[in-house]
This record gives sequence, structure tokens and C-alpha cells, in this order.
Amino acid sequence: MTAKGSTGMEVLLSTLENTKDLQTTLNILCILLELVSAGGGRRASFLVARGGSQILLQLLVNASKESPPHEELMIHVHSVLAKIGPKDKKFGVKARITGALNITLTLVKQHLSNHRLVLPCLQLLRVYSANSVNSVSLGKSGVVELLFKIIGPFSKKNSGLMKVALDTLAALLKSKTNARRAVDRGYVQVLLTIYVDWHRHDNRHRNMLVRKGILQSLKSVTNIKLGRKAFIDANGMKILYNTSQECLAVRTLDPLVNTSSLIMRKCFPKNRLPLPTIKSSFNFQLPVVPVTGPVAQLYNLPPEVDDVVDESDDNDDIDLEAENEMENEDELDQNFKNDDIETDINKLKPQQVPGRAIEELKMYEHLFPELTDDFQDYDLISKEPKPFVFERKVCGPIVVPTACEEASGNPKKKGTVMKEKVTSKGEEGDKKSTFMDATKENAKDNDRTFLQQVGDQNRTITSACGLNSDIVKALDRIILQNIPDQTSLGSTAGVKKDCSLPLSVLTCTKACPHVVNCGNALFEGRTVHLGKLCCTGVETEDEEDTESSSSVEQPSVEVPDVPMLHDPDLYIEIVKNTKSVPEYSEVAYPDYFGHTPPPFKEPILERPYGVQRTKIAQDIERLIHQSDIIDRVVYDLDNPNYIIPEEGDILKYNSKFESGNLRKVIQIRKNEYDLILNSDINSNHYHQWFYFEVSGMRPGVAYRFNIINCEKSNSQFNYGMQPLMYSVREALNARPWWIRIGSDICYYKNHFSRSSVAAGGQKGKSYYTITFTITFPHKDDVCYFAYHYPYTYSTLQMHLQKLESTHNPQQIYFRRDVLCETLSGNSCPLVTITAMPESNCYEHICQFRNRPYVFLSARVHPGETNASWVMKGTLEYLTSNNPTAQSLRESYIFKIVPMLNPDGVINGNHRCSLSGEDLNRQWHSPNPDLHPTIYHAKGLLQYLAAVKRLPLVYCDYHGHSRKKNVFMYGCSIKETVWHTNDSASSCDVVEDTGYRTLPKILSHIAPAFCMSSCSFVVEKSKESTARVVVWREIGVQRSYTMESTLCGCDHGKYKGLQIGTRELEEMGAKFCVGLMRLKRLTSPLEYNHPSSLLDFENDLIESSCKVTSPTTYVLDEDEPRFLEEVDYSAESNDELDIELAENAGDYEPSAQEEILSDSELPRTCIH
Repeated sequence: MTAKGSTGMEVLLSTLENTKDLQTTLNILCILLELVSAGGGRRASFLVARGGSQILLQLLVNASKESPPHEELMIHVHSVLAKIGPKDKKFGVKARITGALNITLTLVKQHLSNHRLVLPCLQLLRVYSANSVNSVSLGKSGVVELLFKIIGPFSKKNSGLMKVALDTLAALLKSKTNARRAVDRGYVQVLLTIYVDWHRHDNRHRNMLVRKGILQSLKSVTNIKLGRKAFIDANGMKILYNTSQECLAVRTLDPLVNTSSLIMRKCFPKNRLPLPTIKSSFNFQLPVVPVTGPVAQLYNLPPEVDDVVDESDDNDDIDLEAENEMENEDELDQNFKNDDIETDINKLKPQQVPGRAIEELKMYEHLFPELTDDFQDYDLISKEPKPFVFERKVCGPIVVPTACEEASGNPKKKGTVMKEKVTSKGEEGDKKSTFMDATKENAKDNDRTFLQQVGDQNRTITSACGLNSDIVKALDRIILQNIPDQTSLGSTAGVKKDCSLPLSVLTCTKACPHVVNCGNALFEGRTVHLGKLCCTGVETEDEEDTESSSSVEQPSVEVPDVPMLHDPDLYIEIVKNTKSVPEYSEVAYPDYFGHTPPPFKEPILERPYGVQRTKIAQDIERLIHQSDIIDRVVYDLDNPNYIIPEEGDILKYNSKFESGNLRKVIQIRKNEYDLILNSDINSNHYHQWFYFEVSGMRPGVAYRFNIINCEKSNSQFNYGMQPLMYSVREALNARPWWIRIGSDICYYKNHFSRSSVAAGGQKGKSYYTITFTITFPHKDDVCYFAYHYPYTYSTLQMHLQKLESTHNPQQIYFRRDVLCETLSGNSCPLVTITAMPESNCYEHICQFRNRPYVFLSARVHPGETNASWVMKGTLEYLTSNNPTAQSLRESYIFKIVPMLNPDGVINGNHRCSLSGEDLNRQWHSPNPDLHPTIYHAKGLLQYLAAVKRLPLVYCDYHGHSRKKNVFMYGCSIKETVWHTNDSASSCDVVEDTGYRTLPKILSHIAPAFCMSSCSFVVEKSKESTARVVVWREIGVQRSYTMESTLCGCDHGKYKGLQIGTRELEEMGAKFCVGLMRLKRLTSPLEYNHPSSLLDFENDLIESSCKVTSPTTYVLDEDEPRFLEEVDYSAESNDELDIELAENAGDYEPSAQEEILSDSELPRTCIH
């Protein structure tokens, strides 16, 4: 009997277990059925917890011993068990052990015509089948054949029984054994026939659930290769395509359309990419071949191996189902644990070790002349800001400041610095300095600058907005005239290196309130200064940099007071010295013209309903209507002898310019093209970055572009991101900007299969498609498309040269050195920026030398061009006349490596250098021959550590392809340990939480920055990244990766907008302002503020979240997994890519953070 105080449910179960009275049993079963039916899962779980499933199963066994079994009792027992079974994790094991499986199956066989009894029995069989072992066992007992006796053509009767039978069949067919049995007996054809029959007769769509049940069974059986083949042989593609197209008009039938789409995509025969090899079209022989790793595998592949072939289905049919049940099934439901999180506290603790001998590190002394220079030869009288050469109100002739000498006369020796710039002298005997000995001669000999000034640039401009007619004609010839012997496609794709350009540097200094006033100008922006037009929405930052920008509703961006940095002639001269593997001889128009941010907002695109399934249906038509497919190659890097189509209605393509990436183009239909991207050099994957030219278009025609060899499982293209387009005609019409463009954009898994070679040994991996549709506004335009705003290596060198030649040498210490040469012989620039000392007296020199260092780097991944735009904003701000910038320069010495991977950028790679490796995985043990930029950048940091000048902050600028906003990753022992759910260990860790201060500051002053997306967890897969190595080995506590979205923002002032170069540059400037705030917060002697403020980040471990790592062989990104869910359940295949599951490391803002509003920050920070 039950104990005193038992619940009613326990009393019922106890009575049910002990009573012998049939009527009592039936009454109790009726009560239980009503309780679990009305109470949902909670009551069913309670019943299971009190042993209800075991009692009911035993009752079923006992009742089956009667002959014949009592029908009413059997109906009630099966009904209750079908309700509570899904809530019992051990239900499948219990049912098998008690023998209930065979009892239920026997009842169905013996009473097939008794629908009232069969219905609850089938419901319970479906629950049994959730257990794979039970499913196989039932299949062997003939349950699949039995169900096909119930399932049949359209009938208005017993549709409920039909639905349950189909659900049971779908569950059973998830077993490969059962699926093969169904295929062997021809049931795939039967299912298709039944589906067509129900589709034709269910005119009022009252039996949609039956139709969906048939599709679910087809979906299960086509999980195996034999099932897919049987589906194709039975003409399943055409059947489902036609029926789904007929369902499109009725929105309530979308589940049928979506499920049909999933099945068709899965069964679409896998094709190989139409390439001779998946390796890059460009070959670069490495000086040293790695012993292990993917690059070594690539070099060791026998030449006869076809690395494009797919073996996806070879081992598909091996039955991996275990016949032994996992007795610990509940282990699957344990709390989430991420094995990628580093749990060894000893490994987590920073271990500051030089790593290289002190004597070896002395090779970097010449890159730190600021530590030895005594400034005796400098005029340090004036501290007043010196006006820049380019002033907004200047009228009349303007001399381009870089044109200070002739290239043909006496070219400078490589490595000399312009005399008016900072030149270093060694200072000996300074006992108060803590750095290695350096002689004056050594410092002078190693005084370097990156690029000698080339070309005759002494040009005087006399026109404000108009152009000489000869210049216009000359430009028209260069840009739009077809040249017979031009090797590029269509219109001239650029400017040949050996062309002498009849161009002047065009500088419009008149403030133009409207674009039309400068209609004759070739282009605006970096070259034509448009005053108010260019500065639409620009704010001027005051000295204290208040948070006014954060409270303004209309997006407006702060732009520092710097001269326009774009110089087309200078760009051409720099390109001539840039070394690429394909030896590019052309220049893309956007890089030559320059880019001005458009004076309008670009909202995140709203995705049309059903666009993905529409695109998939069009892809399936390729198989069904093969005669409609043109399949003509119109661009091919692998075949230099391919014939350029002459037809006027075919688009012409080109990517043979710096940072270009397009390998092959195939015309599919009249206005549809498949595009294939080139792999990173010395690699066979990393396809994401694209940059190519299109010409020969007709206006008003919708062209569909499909980039078919992407590899990531998801993309912001599914969440409102658009590709970028630059129109030459628009640029000629005074609108020289990249714009977000395209409709019907989506990203989905396609029918092209990756070989196991490409997928790191994994079989059956598919590529993904980015598809977008473009309608061009102009006839015979020349347009460029890019993944993100291009920023080439030559653009960086041009910007650095312009900054060097226009800064105020009395106020700004600006020095440009060569860190090292890359594998292909390009120079990797190193920039030093700080304030000049007030005078050359001892105290001022000491103050100058003792400023803390801030070390910044960017563009280690070539495809993350947004990182360069953020860096551009940082560089321009640091060299501006803004009073806060001057205070910043007086507070820190900035060492900046603005492009860690020049070779990758130049050659259009997405992620790797010429070594075929991700350089941001080489920081732990960089090879000086294969990874010179990383080796020497790390050497600089090791040098600073050796001379006791550890940087206060290290930050590596990156771009993020699967998240919105700008955010940071940092390093924390406590937060990492806490995420392992080891509360005891995390309590023992004592850690300074100062690593959170800078991100917290940025979240209040930078509109695009999002604190809740920041993560400070250290993962094993990230142990060789810059952030972790600089933190762990060099000992920099504030070591960060700053990630900028490629898409846009979903919070703050820019919510709902796609990000542009203006916002990215603003982020770079705001980062600098954040450093100024950091100084104020961390200098209690200088600023009196409550000590409690320094602890405002102590709310860090308040929220519970999971950390996952997306690290795979193919794409191991510096990013947690994608946060947003894509509608794959409705419109895509697939096993719901586990990769997209949950984002780890994301912190929700705590209550304390929410309270600290933008308006409150200045009050609390600075007194």
C-alpha cells in the first residue's frame, strides 16, 4: 500500500499495480489517460518518475497472457504508454526486456482490420522505434511489410490510421537496415505512387498530414545510397518537383514544398566541380615544405590522383547500428561540455618566456630608434598644430605633397627616410633607460622606410571642379575604349604597367553642396575633395570625446581631420613594384579611382519568403530539363587558351588584378552563370573571398550569379548581407563608391561534392552556393563585384606614403620601416607613431622614451578586408590634428603592423599566405622561412618583453563572417575555467579583471561595438593564435582579437544597417579614443575616480552560456559558432548542421552593465 502523504498519482499507480479487478484497472487507466492528455509533458514525466512506465508495461505483459486479450484493456494500456513513453529515456530498453515489443506487434498482425485497436498499437510502435535496436528488431519481425498493408491509395476513410502508420513507418525507416529492406521490396516506388494519388485527390487539402507523412517516409529511406538511387530510378525528382510546384500557390502547403525540396536536394546526384584540380590555379614553390599538415599532404599527393573526385557514397551503406543498447543513454542528456576549452590551469597561466636568445633579439633594435634618439638635431620649438597641406578652404594651385623629387634623376636608396621626418640617433650612456645597447651608427644604418618615391608627381592643379577636355578624352580612352590587342575581357580591365598615363592628380578643393556641380569631374572622394558632400553626417570630436554620438538617432560617423589619401598616379607607381604570383599587369578601376562612402544608408536586406527553395527548385530543373542548360565556359584561369565568347549578350569576366579572385565561369542559362573561386595558393580550399570584373551587360535584365564552391556551413548572406558592386559609369558620373546590391540572395548547400582530399579526409561533404541576382542600370558598363570592400596591399602602401608625407613633423613622430620581406619579396610595413617630445631636454626625452607601448596588427587573413578599413581609421586618427589624438600620442608609442599577410592580400587569397597555411595558427612556433611576418612580429614583441617594455595593449584586427556588430575576444583564466563547470577550480583562481576594461569602454563610446558578443574564453584550438600567444607567452594581459562584422549591426545606432567603410574607419578611431579612456581609468594618480569603477567589469561570470568551437580541418576560424539560426529546417537539407548550433562565449549584459548607460559613463569615469 502507499505511504501516508502520497500523491494521488502515486495512489493510482499503486492500486493499478496491485489490483486484480478488471473494472478497477480500466477505470484507473481512463483516469491516467485523461490526466496525461490534459496535463501535457509535465504530468507524463511525473508518472514516469514514479515508475509508471514499468508498471504499465508489466500490466501489458500480464494482460497479453489472457486468451483472447481483453480489447478494451489493451486499447487503454497502449494509449497511456504511447503518451508517457517519449518522456522515459529508458523506455526502449524496458519495453524490449519485458517483451512488450512482440506483444504489440502480434496484436497488430492479428487484428489488422480492427482499427480501434490497431491505432494505439501503431502509436506505441512509433515510440518503440525511437530506439535504434528496437527499430532493427521490429524490422526483422516484418513490421515494415505489415505497415504497407495499412498504407494505401487515397481514401476518405481511416485517414487518422493512415497518418499514424506513416509516422511509424518514417521512424522505422531511419534504421538503415529497415530502409534497405524497404528498397529491396520496391516500396520507394509504392510511396511515390501513393503520394501522387493523395496529391491528386486531396483537392481541399484536408489530408495534408497524410501527404507529409508519405514525404517523411521518403525522406527517411533516401538517407541511404540505395534509397536515393531507387528514388531517381522511380522518376522521383520529376514527381516531387511537379507536385511541389503545384503546391506553391497555397501557403498552407509550404511544409510539403519544403520537405519535397529537402528530399530532392538530397537525391540530386552529386557532381564534381568542373575543374582539373581543386588546388589553386597559381603555383608558388615554397622554399621549405612542411613535414606535416595539409600543405605537406598536398605536396605529397601523387600526380595521377584526381583530387576533385567524390567518394561520398562509397561507404554509405555500412550498417553502423549497434545491436547492443547503450545502457547509459541518459549520458546524452548531461550538461553541455565543450572539449575544446582548455582546462589545464598550468597551461592557461601566462608563462613569460623570451623564446629566443637575447643576442638574437638584438636584430630588432633598429626598429626601436625611439628608445635611443636624443632629438638634438630637431626643431622642437612649436607645439601648435601645423596646418595640413590639404586644407578644405584652400583655393587656387595645390602642389601634391608627395611630389618632392624626381624618380628618374637620383632615386633614393631603399630604406632612407625623408629628411623632414624622424631620423634616429643612438644615445649612449643613458643610465635611466632600460633597453639593449645601441650605437648611433647602428640606429642610422637601420633607419628604414618602405617605398622609394617613384615617378614625376610635381604637378600643379589649377582647376577646382572642371577638367581639361584633353584629360577627359584620355581617361575615356583608358577606361571605356576597346583595345584590339587587349588580353583582358571586354572593355579594358585596367591600366597596364607599361602604360604612361596622361593623367594629373585631380584635386577639387571647392566645397560642392551637390554632386551635379562637379558633373565633369572624373571621380570624387579620395581624389576630388567634395567638402560638405563628402562629409555628410560627419561629426567633429571634441577634446573630451563625449558620448553625444551614441545618443544621436541618425547614424553619423566621426572622421578625423586628415587629408584625402587617395592618389591615382601614386597608386599606379606603387602597383608597379608589387609582386604577385600571376604577375598581374592590370589595375582594377575601383582601386585606381578610390572609394568614397555613399551619402546614404544601406539597410540590412530583408529576405523574401521562400527565396531559398525557389533557387533550389531552379537548380533541380537542371536535372529535369537538361536540354535547357547551355553549360558553356566563358572564363577559365586553368585554360589560358580558352576562347572569349564574341556574342554580345554574354557577360565578360576578369579577375587578373591585385586581390582578384575568380577562377572559372560557366554560363548555365541565358542570364545565369556559375562562378568558381580559386583556392588559396598552396591550398585546396578556403573559398570565400571574391573580387572580379563583369562587362558586356544589358540594362534591365536580371542576371543570376551562383558562386558554387563555398565551404562554410552558413553565411551572413542568409541574414541580410549583400555583395558589393562598383560601377565605372557611376564613378564617371561623380558617384565613385562601392554599394551593397543584389536581390534573391541566399546561401545553401548545393549538389557539388567535396572530395575527401579537399575535406581533410571527410567523405560526403558538399559545397555551398552564394546566389544573388543583379539588374544593371547601364548598358556596356564595367562593374566590379566583391565579397567586402576591397583594400589592396598597394592601397595600404599608398595610404602610408601619403600619411608620411602630410603629417606634422614638429608634432607627430611618424616612422615607416620594413619589418621583413614576404615569401614573394614584398615588404611588410611597420609603422611607429607617437608625439614628438616637447624639447630635447633630458626630462622631455625621458618622458618620450617611457611612454607605454600599444602594439596593433591587422589583415592576417586576406579576405577580412574590413580589418584594413578599421586599421585605416586608426592610422588616420593617430596622425590627425584632433586634440584627443595629440593627447593619445603623448600617452603611448604605437607599433603597428597594418598588414600581416601581404602576399595573401595581393594574390586574392581568403585565409592563407603563400605557404598555404593560416598565419594566425603559426604564432606558437613560426617558421622564419615560411611565416616571416609572424616570426618577426612576434620577435618585436619578444624584444619589448626582453627590454622590460611590455605593451599595455595588443590588438589584432579581424573580420567576422557569421556574426553582426564589432566585438572582442580576450583571454581569461577564470572565465575559461568557469565554462568547464568546475566551480571549485574557478573559485581558486585569482585574476585581475582589467582585461575587460577596454571592451567595456568601447561598448559605451563606439556605436558598432557590442559587449554581449565578446568572449574571454581560451580554447585549445586557438592556442597558436596571436591573441593567446601574446597573452600566454609574451605576458600581455590585455591581448585581444577585435572582430568586425562583414554584414552589419543589430543593436545601437546602426541597428538594421549594413556596415560600410565610414563605420569601420570610425571604429578604428573609436578604438584609439578607448585607449585614451583606458589610460584615464588605469592612472589613479592622474585622475581621481572611485576605485570601485575599476571593478565595474567584475560582473563577468554571472550568466550561463555554452562555448563551442567551429574548428574543423577546412575552416578553423577565430570565432564562436554562428548565433543566428538559419531556416534549414524548412528550406535546406540537412541534418541541421550541428555547427550552427549555439554560440559560446557570448555574455549577456548583466544588470550592472545595463544600468551603466552611455550618459553615465563620462560622469563615473572622469572627475
